[in-house]
Amino acid sequence: MTVRGESGVARLAAAARAVAQVAHDHRSADDALVDSDDAATTAITLGSLRWYQRLAPAVAVLLAKHPSTLAPEIHALLIVAAHQLVYSRHAPQGVVHASVEAVRSLGAPRLAGFVNAVLRRFVRERDALLARVDEQPAVRHAHPQWFVDRLRRDWPQRWEIVLRGGNERAPMTLRVDLSRATTDEYVARLAAAGIAAQTLAWRPGAVVLDAPLDVQALPGFAAGEVSVQDAGAQVAAAWLAPRPGERVLDACAAPGGKTAHLLEIAGGDIELTAIDSDAVRLEAVTETLNRVRRTARIVCADLRERSALAGERPFEKILVDAPCSATGVIRRHPDIKLLRRGRDVPGFVATQRAILENVFARLAPGGLLLYVTCSVLAAENEALIEAFLDAHPEAGTAPPPANLRWPENAVVWQHGVQLLPGPGAPTDGFHYASLTRSS
Repeated sequence: MTVRGESGVARLAAAARAVAQVAHDHRSADDALVDSDDAATTAITLGSLRWYQRLAPAVAVLLAKHPSTLAPEIHALLIVAAHQLVYSRHAPQGVVHASVEAVRSLGAPRLAGFVNAVLRRFVRERDALLARVDEQPAVRHAHPQWFVDRLRRDWPQRWEIVLRGGNERAPMTLRVDLSRATTDEYVARLAAAGIAAQTLAWRPGAVVLDAPLDVQALPGFAAGEVSVQDAGAQVAAAWLAPRPGERVLDACAAPGGKTAHLLEIAGGDIELTAIDSDAVRLEAVTETLNRVRRTARIVCADLRERSALAGERPFEKILVDAPCSATGVIRRHPDIKLLRRGRDVPGFVATQRAILENVFARLAPGGLLLYVTCSVLAAENEALIEAFLDAHPEAGTAPPPANLRWPENAVVWQHGVQLLPGPGAPTDGFHYASLTRSS
């Protein structure tokens, strides 16, 4: 990305609009960028969001008034420009000039002088400003204070590792349909197309690209031979290991990656029902299944309601990919830092417990239910499972399959396994716990 010329100015302005929508209007980055197909604008936006909680306090020191008195897009532009000044190799004078021009693009030409003065001072005082705000660990690591407090409580020996991991860019990981090709064969196809990639020894079917690219450039993607899925997310279907003839429930199935994986590894026909409460997101499940050339019964229902599974016969295998705080995928979705609040967690826990109660009631005796979140918070994981077990004497836990291998970022807890993000971690943050039902 260059900050010179009209394209650079337009990108800074577009990124400022997107950041303002996330920070001030609480829209997701995906929604804020829905009309942008420019990779550079997306990179600037996500980078600015990734470091927002470090840059915003530094910029605030330079403002005569509280940041809330500024128009949201102008405040966001200052953050975007500060990101370019700290985390890019662009010449400072070029960033400042382009930012001043971006003010005009944002319809506030009278603030051009103000933005120029603030950014020139930021350039002069950058090291001192950052040293000042970095005295606070949450600011230094660019994560919200409530999350840092929770991490220090839940992971007293690992909290800084998780925070550092949250500021890295996530790798692009693929899942090869092993019923159609081996990972070595697929890596060879990638190499022939000039795409560098590596296999993961601990996760059969996983391939990590050296650099991300558009999915349409992947050999065999359109034909369903390969899908994009984090290596940690690929554990779910492997743990559940459905067998031919079993009735399987994929709860909270959208957007369908795990649904497709369950069908791929079953080794034969299974009776799979995919449920989600969001009709729009269920369309993504249908699209995914069509692309991978698999079929499942798709149902729109709210699993928080007891009536959602009324009349359903018991299932031998159930996957509950529960709605959660998504604190384990911050490196992939840095807008979570701004969108999520500590007060949101009890609501997620209530939803998770309601879904688990209703779905477990339809688990066949001797069956297996796998509870999964992309959270690193104990309240949504170990504490929830422990409370559920205390309330259900007919429920027990089961260890993972003996042939399931784990990466180095796996932590075995009393009731499950936690994958923790960290510098160079091969996965996002996931928690897994399997439940059984006695007769």
